[in-house]
Amino acid sequence: MERTLPALMRREGVDMWVVPMREYAEDPVFTAITSPTTFAARRRTIYVFFDRGAAGIERIALGGTSQGNVFKAVRSMKPVPAPAAGSRGNERSAELWGDEQWNVLKQVIDERKPKKIAVNTSRTFAFADGLTSGERDGMLQALGPALAAKVVPAEALAVDMIASRQPEEEAMYRELNRVAWEIIQEAFSSKVITPGVTKADDVLWWMRQRVNDLGLSTWFQTSVEVQRQFGSPELVGVNPTILKGDVLHCDFGITALGLNTDTQHMAYVLRDGETDVPAGLKKALLASNRLQDITISELKPGRTGNEVLAASLKRMRDEKIDGTLYSHPIGLHGHGAGALIGLWDYQDGVPGRGDHKVIPGMWYSIELQATTPVPEWNNQQVRSAQEEDVIIDASGKVRWAFGRQSTFHIVR
Repeated sequence: MERTLPALMRREGVDMWVVPMREYAEDPVFTAITSPTTFAARRRTIYVFFDRGAAGIERIALGGTSQGNVFKAVRSMKPVPAPAAGSRGNERSAELWGDEQWNVLKQVIDERKPKKIAVNTSRTFAFADGLTSGERDGMLQALGPALAAKVVPAEALAVDMIASRQPEEEAMYRELNRVAWEIIQEAFSSKVITPGVTKADDVLWWMRQRVNDLGLSTWFQTSVEVQRQFGSPELVGVNPTILKGDVLHCDFGITALGLNTDTQHMAYVLRDGETDVPAGLKKALLASNRLQDITISELKPGRTGNEVLAASLKRMRDEKIDGTLYSHPIGLHGHGAGALIGLWDYQDGVPGRGDHKVIPGMWYSIELQATTPVPEWNNQQVRSAQEEDVIIDASGKVRWAFGRQSTFHIVR
């Protein structure tokens, strides 16, 4: 609220930001502006931010709570009138469930006389489109035509408010990534996998159970996939039994403290007589490692996601890597707010969401794949898909949140 919000509002030329919501229809920005001990909006809550210049950003919660004095709590105490005799409930619906807060909002706006009233509407970003149609209709009706003419979208403001992370969060994020790594390392080992017996789904549900036992949660269903010589993920079939010589892949994320991780790692199941991963498979992993290096070197604040994508893919092709890049912000959400760097089916750029700019103080999941022919598999193509979280610090420097996989996990 003190470091990030004032700069964003002034960058966007917005002197008032209004964020209305109702209980269980919270705006996506809700978790970025409220206390972590607040799980839902109260009836109707209207958050108002007003730039008072040198005095800072005034923060008001109409109908809400002070959030530990982060907001000034204001609530209309006007009683709801009793229905007229013989009337039906919907005839007074405008008076129910906190609608009087709209009149309080109009009073707040009239007293402050903002030049622009930013609201969360967007056809590009879901994160900036939290104003529901009912709330928009109620607000505009209460404000009247003159004030309604001052309403503008808060698109970049809402997106970057959610995307912005604080330096104090970085140490804990490293710990979350460490825990994710440790779960993957144990899952891709002989402690969990017995070749010829264990199925792919056995591994993913072991991972889900481990997360649950640790008191954590996940934001998507874990996946475990198999590539096999003389086959492909499609030909191996659904939920195959894991065999010696298989290449394994997982996609796994954990959620804790309101933050999310996203990790994809590769593993190999040794054949009888093998003591190490075949050289051709190691080369496949090195190819995806190299694409990670390229992407991180191009990931710079001030660039759009599409610019990072184009520069990275050009270097990838120049180095004769056969790959795909589809990286995304992460933080309060798994697929987080901010500039997209490609999608698996949009390698020429993502209209709209890829045109947003990378900012300092945000986190990314570097997600990608490189496909390489493996001599030991008769030059069959093997897909090395990797994903690791990175931190862009306040100065714009990029580093791994915990690390990156550079060698296969081995099931012995």
